Amino acid sequence: MDFGTLFGLLGGLVVLYVSIAGDGGSIKTFMNLHPVIVVFGGSLVVTVMKFGFKQFFGAFKVAGRAFLFKKYSHEEIIEEAVKIADAARKGGLLSLEGVEIKNDFMKKGIQLLIDGHEPEVMKKMLSKEMNLTVERHQWGQKVFKAIGEAGPAMGMIGTLMGLVLMMSNMSDPKSIGPAMAIALLATFYGAVLANMVALPIAEKLELRSNEERLSKSLVIDALHGIQIGQNPRVIEEALKNYLPRSKRGTSVNDAA
Repeated sequence: MDFGTLFGLLGGLVVLYVSIAGDGGSIKTFMNLHPVIVVFGGSLVVTVMKFGFKQFFGAFKVAGRAFLFKKYSHEEIIEEAVKIADAARKGGLLSLEGVEIKNDFMKKGIQLLIDGHEPEVMKKMLSKEMNLTVERHQWGQKVFKAIGEAGPAMGMIGTLMGLVLMMSNMSDPKSIGPAMAIALLATFYGAVLANMVALPIAEKLELRSNEERLSKSLVIDALHGIQIGQNPRVIEEALKNYLPRSKRGTSVNDAA
């Protein structure tokens, strides 16, 4: 669970609530169905038109990674790789058959080593899986960025619609205030959708994508070293390049 994403989303709603209720306002004042339909419905429809249903609904599945993400630190991956390298050096690659491996991507790579695939084949297969995963994440980012772009635009459209309706009924002064409020709500909803939901999720997915690419690249390098029979200490030192410079001088056990 990524509590940062959850905290940001819920915290934003709390900030809005406190800002409204703290000045004696009412939440009901900010609730109206018509601007909701224009902004949220319009943004989703426009985004579907840009990408199609497959990419659109797939993006929401990918968006789950902004909240639920099984993350392995680089220190943990290096520590596990060194242990596996020690086992392979002592008993050969076939001895890894019964070794418990936490990282799923590394487990798949170890199975390729046990099956006897050449280093180039192993690296090509794992690199392809990594690239396809990152590509799926990038589609999710694009969809949420598109929603973030459409939200304010649809909010402006809703505001203009409200102003037209208001101007067409100027003969009734009592209707001007409520009509103006509804018009401005559309802009408000568009700004909230873009800046408090869609764009932050898109940025978080980009961060997750970069993290996953780096972690899987680390795993691929570790597996290559294990396969060609490098000394575990040599593998460890090579993999430390993935760590911040401040942690490279410590052992993986201390870094973890």
